[in-house]
Amino acid sequence: MNTIHIYTDGSSRGNPGPGGFGVILMYKGHRKEISKGYRLTTNNRMELLAVITGLKAITKKDLPIIVYSDSQYVVRAIEEGWLNKWMKTGFKGGKKNKDLWIQYHQLATIMNVKLKWVKGHANNPYNNRCDELATAAADGKNLAADEGYEESITVT
Repeated sequence: MNTIHIYTDGSSRGNPGPGGFGVILMYKGHRKEISKGYRLTTNNRMELLAVITGLKAITKKDLPIIVYSDSQYVVRAIEEGWLNKWMKTGFKGGKKNKDLWIQYHQLATIMNVKLKWVKGHANNPYNNRCDELATAAADGKNLAADEGYEESITVT
């Protein structure tokens, strides 16, 4: 069976600050790049949103998927079971990015997803390209609102 490969990266200029993500999807010799920038967000949110965006772009939900990320936060939360614990406890203790983790969990339950960590800013050309996409998106104009983040900082 063929495997879909997704490379992802997130970036923020300041933490929080303007941010963006980059995604490369590869399947059977086809390649698609996706990126988007946000006016105010965090690096971890962009790393996670890149993964979510890549998964949402897949139409063949029954194929195995390998997601490559340089984010220890994302990879370890999923592969070491942190997310499952957070879901069971309702994100008790103020775990961040609940809105995005719930989105990821909903996708992962209907897909065959495996995450693999790759060293960032190293010799992986796909990770490096995702970094270029993410930083260009963060530096872009007419940046979108990361509503999940902005709502979380305005709640009193």
